[in-house]
Amino acid sequence: MDSKSIRDLFEQVRKKELLPDEAVARLRHMPFEDLDFAKVDHHRALRAGMPEVIFGEGKTPAQIAGIFRKLALHGGNVLATRATLEQFRAVRKQVRKAEYRELARAIILYKDFTKHGKGTIAVVSAGTSDIPVAEEAVVTAELMGNPVQHLYDVGVAGIHRLLANRHVLADARVVIVCAGMEGALPSVVGGLVGVPVIAVPTSVGYGAAFGGLAALLGMMNSCASNVSVVNINNGFGAGYVASLINRLE
Repeated sequence: MDSKSIRDLFEQVRKKELLPDEAVARLRHMPFEDLDFAKVDHHRALRAGMPEVIFGEGKTPAQIAGIFRKLALHGGNVLATRATLEQFRAVRKQVRKAEYRELARAIILYKDFTKHGKGTIAVVSAGTSDIPVAEEAVVTAELMGNPVQHLYDVGVAGIHRLLANRHVLADARVVIVCAGMEGALPSVVGGLVGVPVIAVPTSVGYGAAFGGLAALLGMMNSCASNVSVVNINNGFGAGYVASLINRLE
């Protein structure tokens, strides 16, 4: 339920295409719907400009399917992150058009193909092992209505790979950089572009990488002033924030 859908609803009532009681029935679940195990926020898109997103970890297949179905009935695009194939199968039984993006571990439903972003979001991964986190960012940004380009396996160990694709960075309005190990790539990218760079530390690396902590601390100490950092493996958070930035005039 966003501002456009509410205007459309009012317009249907004004034209007598919809009875007032029917309009009230559609609005009755605002601002949230209580499913006992979850309180589904149908008001979020109207309030924040972005719809509710489901975090899949810790939820049963039945729970995630129930939440996904309610969002599909009342909103636009639907996204569930950190989801399993088992959860997807449960969702698919209730929402036939739902899709599963295996690399991103995301369940998605496209209902609104409107482009809200003012420019392109570029998603960069340092190595092939960082791609799952990058794909979560890609799926999130696309579902939020942004044109997205991705550039994978261009880490600092072979910097010529990045420089050979510099045009992708030059064309972007926001850049997301996913890297593990020592997490140096966001600083390099930040020094090449004049737009916001969102750094995503990944848990890729040997023991001294401490599950992504080394990359996180390295990124937080970046000498590139246009670099901001989200949490370890948080491709969703990066895609969401990049979408908000890309909507600004």
